Amino acid sequence: MRSAVTPLLARSLLVMALGASAAAATTMPALVPPVLTLESLPRPAVPPAERGPVVPSQVLRWRQEAQALEHGDGGIARDPVRAAQLYCRAARYGDAEAQYSLAWMLTNSRGIERDDAQAAHLFAAAAEQGIEQAKNMLASMGTPRGDPPACLRPPDTDPPPLAAAPVAPAARARLGQAGQPGLAPNALAFLPPPANAPEPIVRFVKLVAPDYQLQPQLVLAVMATESNFDPLAVSPKNAQGLMQLMPDTASRFQVRKLTDPAQNIRGGMAYLRWLLAYFEGDLALVLAAYNAGERAVERYRGVPPYAETRHYVRRIIASLGGVRSHPFDPKVTPPSDVLPLLRKAAR
Repeated sequence: MRSAVTPLLARSLLVMALGASAAAATTMPALVPPVLTLESLPRPAVPPAERGPVVPSQVLRWRQEAQALEHGDGGIARDPVRAAQLYCRAARYGDAEAQYSLAWMLTNSRGIERDDAQAAHLFAAAAEQGIEQAKNMLASMGTPRGDPPACLRPPDTDPPPLAAAPVAPAARARLGQAGQPGLAPNALAFLPPPANAPEPIVRFVKLVAPDYQLQPQLVLAVMATESNFDPLAVSPKNAQGLMQLMPDTASRFQVRKLTDPAQNIRGGMAYLRWLLAYFEGDLALVLAAYNAGERAVERYRGVPPYAETRHYVRRIIASLGGVRSHPFDPKVTPPSDVLPLLRKAAR
């Protein structure tokens, strides 16, 4: 989650050092990544403008109409059944208030049949998005059991999960840079970097991303959304640095110093490579997991019903020209057990 960016620090941009060393198995020289230090990176003054609201206006209208029908506001006759239907519709698209309101109706039998099991899942989704009342209700109800209800499953309008993406070959093709192993070029390879991406970061990512079997454009798109290229960004949840790594994720991928930009980027790349293998190249699931965690993706059988996560996935895929798949290396980790369930449900 990207935090608010602090004022521009008075830092000078150091000259990026590029070295060359003899390649171990080829006569072509291997490029050495530039030395990337905190002091060498500029900090943006303001984040880029959002491309759209986190909760789409249509979802907001569904929730507002549901509220009027639930309470009989504005001269509208009360219709709790119709209100619950609209709350359910908005809840699937990540509206936290709709999730909470529907859960409240279910626990209090407000014109609809009581269902504490479904309500617990709805309270959990709203609590995970920061609704304090939902956290209090969930504390008294306990951990939700069973699969999430239909009102929290991905909407029918979401694209279905992809079949397995092309696998990165063992003998990896060269990617644009002489002597740099990586993936064969795909649609992402022809996209320009984000307009506000600092040149030192672009150069570093282009040189290092092939080592992680990643297209640089994917890494830069994630970085732009996560931190707006602010190396000192810290979120309210303590995600840190250019790739906004949580301390647990950093430890998992051997990042010793989160404030070191080179380590931070490498840690984010390692996590993306792992997620690509885990979700077999499906970028919607990979990006949702990077934002909300792979367990949330598995629990909700797709992009979780969080407004922020849904917007995050939509924004990055749009910046990638609508590309929804990326090659992966199946040797990195076995795939998620829920993938067959997702694909079966999508048929």
